[in-house]
Amino acid sequence: MKVEMNLVDKSNIPVRTPTNGDPENISASTLSSLLASKDRDYLLPPATEADQQVKISDLEGKVIGIYFSANWYPPCRNFNRVLIGVHEQLKSNGSNFEIVFVSSDEDLDAFNNYRQGMPWLSIPFSDLETKKALNRKYEVESIPCLVILQPEDTKDDATFYDGVELIYRYGVDAFPFTKEKLEELQREEKRKHDSQTVTNLLTNPDRDYLLDQTITRKVPVDSLVGKTVGLYLSAQWCMPCVEFTPKLISIYQKIKQTLEEEGGEDFEIVFVSNDRDQNSFESYYGTMPWLALPFGDPTVRSLAKYFDVQWIPCLIIIGPNGKTVTKQGRNLINLYREDAYPFTDAKVESLEKEMEEAAKSLPRSEYHAGHRHELTLVSEGSGGGPFICDCDEQGSGWAYQCLECGYEVHPRCIRAVTPQSSIEDR
Repeated sequence: MKVEMNLVDKSNIPVRTPTNGDPENISASTLSSLLASKDRDYLLPPATEADQQVKISDLEGKVIGIYFSANWYPPCRNFNRVLIGVHEQLKSNGSNFEIVFVSSDEDLDAFNNYRQGMPWLSIPFSDLETKKALNRKYEVESIPCLVILQPEDTKDDATFYDGVELIYRYGVDAFPFTKEKLEELQREEKRKHDSQTVTNLLTNPDRDYLLDQTITRKVPVDSLVGKTVGLYLSAQWCMPCVEFTPKLISIYQKIKQTLEEEGGEDFEIVFVSNDRDQNSFESYYGTMPWLALPFGDPTVRSLAKYFDVQWIPCLIIIGPNGKTVTKQGRNLINLYREDAYPFTDAKVESLEKEMEEAAKSLPRSEYHAGHRHELTLVSEGSGGGPFICDCDEQGSGWAYQCLECGYEVHPRCIRAVTPQSSIEDR
């Protein structure tokens, strides 16, 4: 699982199509033009089969994933673990799927170390020209990237897919990665979301309860019916998670106190642990005042897949009717704190309007303690946008921005000073 990524709704995954030429039937000659060089007609085997070169022609008739990745980049290493699991399952099922690794590693040692755990084929590290050509052809702008090639399909809209998204979202079920398969999965996903309840989200045939802070007392899942519920996917090994959790605890307690005083509604959070062992889970959960799924429960993995959670921490909000309100609860907490409750579109729209009104009374520019340049008040419509404030919280909408270097702070975080004192404070 990736760590600390902005949460984007990917309910409709676009199918990438080629932008340079006709759709391809992946024949042996086409594979050779893609993967071979004038001096090489083979690929490197998995490191465990070091003495056996694999002829590129042997890939004819297979579904092929061209995998752009690098050992130095944590999101690649995280995805690599997921991809290995999917690859091994497909291989054990006899599926005609093969992966070809295209390295962006910095040197041969890094390439060899990374490749050591890969059960698939590789372009030799020294073949820089082939690697560059593949990056250009498939317009690779970021890694990890997995491009899927079909053996026979010549349809314009079914040649290339965003394989990373498909693997994270559907796992082995995505195979054979065709447009028809994707549409089938999306229909099934829609059916599940339409019938979603908090009970069927959080229970399984062997368990109908959650744990409280004692880790021994069982709380019925049905006790959450009719409440707004936050599903908090987090882990002790993840530093952004550890930093966000105390803030979420504070906000949770303020929301609970306000609701208790007002009467009526209720709010609960359920910890969905991505910790690596029971001791880490118990240590981390011991800091939290809410409920939790048992460590290692299969529902943990199914929730991450169901909600297409790729990076943590992630806070998913379920409404009193059991339907998903938003997957961007973390962002809303960072932006609006306890005022974000109940996290609905109507509430967010109201908060945005309040922010617009408040901005009318703000100075158009300020000098901020600790930054030497003048900061200008901007909105998303005038050059602003999502940012990380000097306080390390995410921001969106209005901000004070340095037009010289891009530095940004929340309006509430401005410590106004004179131009000279801002330099001295620095």
